[in-house]
Amino acid sequence: MSIVLAIILLLPLLSVFILSRKLQQKHGKNYHPIGGTIFNQLLNFNRLQHYMTYLAGKYKTYRLLSPFRNEIYTTDPANVEYILKTNLDNYGKGWYHNSILKDLLGDGIFTFDGDKWRQQRKVSSCEFSTKVLRNFSSIIFQKKDLFMKSTLDSIFKVAFGVELDSMCGSSEECTNFSKAFDYSSALILRRYVDIFWQMKRYLNIGSEAALKQNIEVIENFVYKLIHSKIQHMHNASQDHSALKKEDILSRFLRVSETTSPKYLRDIILNFISAGKDTTTTTLSWLIYMLCRHPNLQEKVAQEVKEATNMKEIDNFAKFADSMSEEILGKMQYLHADAKIWFSDDTLPDGFSVKKGDMVAYQPYAMGRMRFIWGDDAEEFRPERWLDEYGKEFAYRQMKVFSAVLLGSFMLKLSDDKKIVDFRTMINLHIDGGLHVRVFPRRRGS
Repeated sequence: MSIVLAIILLLPLLSVFILSRKLQQKHGKNYHPIGGTIFNQLLNFNRLQHYMTYLAGKYKTYRLLSPFRNEIYTTDPANVEYILKTNLDNYGKGWYHNSILKDLLGDGIFTFDGDKWRQQRKVSSCEFSTKVLRNFSSIIFQKKDLFMKSTLDSIFKVAFGVELDSMCGSSEECTNFSKAFDYSSALILRRYVDIFWQMKRYLNIGSEAALKQNIEVIENFVYKLIHSKIQHMHNASQDHSALKKEDILSRFLRVSETTSPKYLRDIILNFISAGKDTTTTTLSWLIYMLCRHPNLQEKVAQEVKEATNMKEIDNFAKFADSMSEEILGKMQYLHADAKIWFSDDTLPDGFSVKKGDMVAYQPYAMGRMRFIWGDDAEEFRPERWLDEYGKEFAYRQMKVFSAVLLGSFMLKLSDDKKIVDFRTMINLHIDGGLHVRVFPRRRGS
């Protein structure tokens, strides 16, 4: 009811905004068609990607109006290339994204352009080079309990150099941290469609009060990690062998001894967002789709066995240890953001955009567009993307986890009639989790 009342109160303001935008459409400039308003996003928030995909099916690129700016959304590959590559310097995160994301991600790599972005990219790029990740993989990913480990364990070890188990006083502490991070991610995204979020934050009510509580849980955990890391580095300062394999957190601590705990906190949360959510979410949806398509699941399982030369897997530790770089490369079936305009511009599709407007390309919708993939765009055909390459860390995790799981077990949905949908957040988690039954693979299966 409060949402409807807010929309009614803001209709006069929105009308003035629309009129002013129409008056600006002169001197031969042509602007993208209007798909709706920001209030349509708010009303459809729980099914936001479905709604945006519906609009993308009508217009390759369209505008949503808000009281403060145009928001342009595109699925046109030519526009995407222009924004991300050809004219990259004219597009950036700007103050708008920073103001929305700052409470959770601070001054991290996802919220800033310029010097801070370059410094973090430079320091972290060494740690996430292909060679370093492959060396780390032999130690971290190929343990006998590999298939029981989560991606959160991996990102803590690779990026921060600590065992997650040693960080948590109890399993409940780790669970609370993970849940608080996921909930905060959903609440932060809601700010993009809720024009009253700043007022709510000031009054400490509603979604902003919940966000503040969850960020407190996150920060308590992260500052504990920072203190533990500093103490570990101090104790190991005389043991040079212990410092041979540095992690991202160690590198930032060595760049400047005066680096504030707050800045380290921002770096940590940005890397957790990049390393945990993307891989966990992709793995969950991969397992879901393979359960929905058992023929393809069997094809993947057969490919795993052929690549590893193991007809029957009865020793999980031995199988996990067999995941060499050459074997991972053979598994073909396991290859599995918004910006602000800094100045007026014209996109390749011929439409104009104004300084201060927001633009976002839509990967979810692009994967479902017939004008890109053909009439069978919504069919599950992963062979379309066999020659595509992703980020090294996330895809190595996915391939190893998937190889061990699918080579060792058959997976079936607990309820194959239950509708599985996403939860609207920065990364689209499966709403309510994925419930799967697991059966050991027998000889010949």
